[in-house]
Amino acid sequence: MAGKIADEIREQVRQRANLLCEYCHTNERWQYVRFTVDHVVPGEESSPENLALACFHCNRRKSDKTVAVDPETGEVVQIFNPRRQIWKKHFAWSADGLHIVPVTSTGRATAALLELNRERILFIRQADVIVKRHPPIDDLK
Repeated sequence: MAGKIADEIREQVRQRANLLCEYCHTNERWQYVRFTVDHVVPGEESSPENLALACFHCNRRKSDKTVAVDPETGEVVQIFNPRRQIWKKHFAWSADGLHIVPVTSTGRATAALLELNRERILFIRQADVIVKRHPPIDDLK
C-alpha cells in the first residue's frame, strides 16, 4: 500500500533517474523546484520498483492515471511506465532537440496526456539547447 516515502528511497529514485523527469526528460538541475517522486501505479507500494522521478507538471497531469487515449487511433492504451519500459522505445527527439516525438501508441497517449511538448517546456528546452545541456546525452546514444 502507498505511504510515506523514506528520504533514502527518494534519493535513490532521484539518482537512478539522473535527475531527469522520467516522462518529459527535463533535467531537475536547472529547474527552480525539486521534482516529485511519483507512484507509477497509484495505490501500490512505495518501493523503488513503483516510483519514478517526475516534474511538477508531469506528476500533476499523470495524477492517478495508468491509461490514456492514443490520439492517432482513438484506442485506450497503457501510458509509459518508466519502471517497465524503455523511454527510447516510445519517444525520440526532433532534429532540433525541442520536441518529443512519440513513436508508439503508448508514446502518443503519454505525450498527449502529459503534454510533453507544452509551450513552457519548449521554451526551457530551447534555452537548454543553446547552452548545450539538452537533449540529455543518454537519449542520443
